[in-house]
Amino acid sequence: MAKKLYVGNLSYNTTEDSRRNFFAGFGNVVSSKIIFDRETGNSKGFGFIEMSSDEEANAAIAGTNGTEFEGRQLRVNEAMDKPRRDRSGGNW
Repeated sequence: MAKKLYVGNLSYNTTEDSRRNFFAGFGNVVSSKIIFDRETGNSKGFGFIEMSSDEEANAAIAGTNGTEFEGRQLRVNEAMDKPRRDRSGGNW
């Protein structure tokens, strides 16, 4: 089963492809997503990587957390599910 990882402290110039290639050394990358600010379109400096198995995810955490990537020291750990906020705006 795939496992999602949080990847923080990314360079603002990091691309999906460069990050995917970096993590591919630890196994099969199912998905890669960098989070961007909706208003400015700029990277927020974090994102998520989904690895195809728990073993690959654990190897990726052990091999990348605290290492330098594109000039920044990465923070990598298992992503936590966050409840989605209601954005309808009219339910008071």
